[in-house]
Order: sequence, then structure tokens, then C-alpha cells
Amino acid sequence: MSTNHYLIHTLLKPYLAGLSTEAEKKELERLLAEDPDLMAQIEEVEAGLEHYLQKNAVPPPPNLDSAIWQRINGTEIQKREPQQRTQAPPPPPEPAQSPYVDVEVSNTHIQVHKLWRTAFIAVFILSKVFLILGLYYYFKANSQEQEIERLKATVQQMAPAGRLP
Repeated sequence: MSTNHYLIHTLLKPYLAGLSTEAEKKELERLLAEDPDLMAQIEEVEAGLEHYLQKNAVPPPPNLDSAIWQRINGTEIQKREPQQRTQAPPPPPEPAQSPYVDVEVSNTHIQVHKLWRTAFIAVFILSKVFLILGLYYYFKANSQEQEIERLKATVQQMAPAGRLP
């Protein structure tokens, strides 16, 4: 980083914007006394800042111009008059309430979105189908075990005592 770049970005711009601290102001004033070219740098940066600010300026509200001229000429600035309101009677004092909100519900059914409703119905029907299939295969396996036990018992009875495979 060059000395010129350092001076512009760390000392001159905050100084011209009014954002520098007292120590930075004193350092810049000391540098101004030592280096006469620094004054030309200050004028160049100041011109650049002014050009940037002029280019990016936001126009004031339309009625602000007349208010400024009225203040300069010494006339009193007219403020907006408050609207006349008819005074409504104050609301009646409310009795002390609990911190909970009273909710009255007359609907006893749960309401769900249509798509979720179909998903719940599909899951319910599938669960019943799988329950029936599970029971069917359980009883089928159980009956097959009983059949195997019965067949073993009949083979035991029919075979002679020492010739079982």
C-alpha cells in the first residue's frame, strides 16, 4: 500500500467527512505543516467527494423548500392543524380478566387439509390390509405347524420301533 493511498483512505477522507478523532486531526495538521503537496491532495479528495455527493444526492420533499425560505425570511412556519375530533365517551372500565383467552369451540371434529385427509385414509386402509394379511399368514403358519406335528405323530405310529430314519 503506497503512502499516498494510506493518506487518502485513512486520514483525508475521514477528516473531510468529519469522522476523524482528535488524534487523527492533530496528525493530519502536523503532516500538512511538513508537506505542502498534501494540501493539493486534500483539495483533490474534497472535489472527488463533492462530485460523488452531488451525483448521488436525493432531492428533498417538495414542500421543504418553501419551509426553508420561510424560516430564512423570518416568517413563522405554518404547521399542519390537527384535525378536530369529536370526543367519544371513554370506554367503560373492563373487569379484571385472567391472563388466558377464553375460546369457545362448537366443532367437535378435527379439520385437516384435503390432501392430508386422503393420505390418512390411505394409511388407515393399508394398515387394515396388512393386519388382515398378517393374521392370515400367522394362522396359516400355525396350521401348517400343527399339520407337521400331526404327520410326525402318524409316521411315528406307523413305523416300526427301530426303523425310523
